[in-house]
Amino acid sequence: MSYRNIILQVNGAVATLTLNRPDQLNPLDWHTVKELRDCHARLDEDPNVLVVIVTGSGRAFSAGGDLEGYLSLYRRPDDFRLFLNDLFMLFDRMEASSKIHVAAVNGFCVAGGLELLLACDLVVASEQARIGDGHLNFGQLPGAGGSQRLPRAVGALRAKQLMLTGSIIDAREAERIGLANMVVPAAELMAAANRLAAEMISKSPLGLKGAKRLVNEGLKMGFQESLQFEIDYVHRYATTSHDATEGLNAFGEKRKPVFRGD
Repeated sequence: MSYRNIILQVNGAVATLTLNRPDQLNPLDWHTVKELRDCHARLDEDPNVLVVIVTGSGRAFSAGGDLEGYLSLYRRPDDFRLFLNDLFMLFDRMEASSKIHVAAVNGFCVAGGLELLLACDLVVASEQARIGDGHLNFGQLPGAGGSQRLPRAVGALRAKQLMLTGSIIDAREAERIGLANMVVPAAELMAAANRLAAEMISKSPLGLKGAKRLVNEGLKMGFQESLQFEIDYVHRYATTSHDATEGLNAFGEKRKPVFRGD
């Protein structure tokens, strides 16, 4: 698959998707968003890919939207609505996907870049990463789910502080407040992300999908409803899948399980 603004590399069960407009700090302009949507649709159809690592080239993961392009879009309200819908569908697809998405944050991750991070399942950050909302610094508002995903990730008070001040925090602070799972030296970022991916792909593909869905779908429900959802999902998984039974058999036979993803 060849794209203009992104690079896709697939190595077995792990795909690496790199935003590749380093001179512009990897903006999420409309063309890039369309390429990302197409790429994710293709990856979702690939049964061999289990983990997608998302990163950026150069000094940025993504510094956000194409502000100059927005000037034109604002004068075309119907097109701006279509652009917002494309962003929504991209991030919604990432969350709903059976693939585990890992954000490998190499540098500036601001505004739309933060919204991309929030659509991922896990975050590995370089010590050089700088993360924040930043929309209000230029009179903008998050329009790709940031105002809803950010408080769910870090709590309402911290989310409002990041949004209302436009402040940019370093990687250690991001880890402390729950925006990153781990922080590593810049030179070790991709190795760390790939180690994390390797750890996950040794697990049941069906189990990975189930664990992700239990968390993401449960967060959309009331507590009691989410508990019932868990019971129903786990009952179906345990009583109908090869992988659940195989894991128990392997434990009893003191061997490594051979998962099939069904």
